[in-house]
Amino acid sequence: MRKALIWSTLALLSVVFIYPFVWLLSASFKPRGEVFDHRLIPETFTFENYLKVWQEAPMGLWMLNTAYVTVLAAVAVTVTSAMVAWGFAYFRFPGRNLLFGVVLATMMLPGAVTMIPTYLIWNSLGMVGTLTPLWAQNLFGSAFYIFLLRQFFLGLPREPFEAARVDGANNWTIFSRIALPLCRPAIVVTWLFEFQAAWTDLMRPLIYLRDSSTFTVPRGLKALLDAYGFGGEWHWEIVMTASVITTVPMIILFFLGQRHFVKGIATTGGKG
Repeated sequence: MRKALIWSTLALLSVVFIYPFVWLLSASFKPRGEVFDHRLIPETFTFENYLKVWQEAPMGLWMLNTAYVTVLAAVAVTVTSAMVAWGFAYFRFPGRNLLFGVVLATMMLPGAVTMIPTYLIWNSLGMVGTLTPLWAQNLFGSAFYIFLLRQFFLGLPREPFEAARVDGANNWTIFSRIALPLCRPAIVVTWLFEFQAAWTDLMRPLIYLRDSSTFTVPRGLKALLDAYGFGGEWHWEIVMTASVITTVPMIILFFLGQRHFVKGIATTGGKG
């Protein structure tokens, strides 16, 4: 009875979480007048929306821009956060805990506090209107990812690192050839988290992008939402179809990285 209750609860929660996407997928195959009829199986099944969305909007260009920004943002924040986390976990120096506390304290700063100063910096560099501000900020790491990776590094034994140092390995060799391979699950988790965050980010594209040729997918969806609203009537079938096209890559990515994702979350240590 206990197992049946657990499985029933899990099945119910799965339905709750999956239903919105199933509804979205169903709506993308419906004509305009049937989008909100709440039927999961369309009464009138059509592929016209998937053809029309590519004609009405440069989805290919938007997805290319999004992929460019997302990959660079994920790689940049993963590498820099890992380097900082390794420094806090491996090296012993005065004020280490205090400095690490300062890094964690930055997570308490709301994004709205730094939004205007950050914009002014990029504007003075002449980067407003380009894709650079959307990913280059990640070159300075992230406090959350630094914490996550540091906890993982603390769970590694120091003996392999000391043995490598005796053999003549320098700090960079120890970090890149021993530490990083050992914490691959945590690296994958960090990369996936940031990939999802950059792929779905709307705020920064709204602030920095002006030309539709530089739009990312979320910014493009906002443009579609604005463009197809006239006279109180909305072409929701186009918006739904574009949403499906942009959601599917993330689902595929998480399925491919699921094993590393679960392992990284489960094995991230709690050492301090």
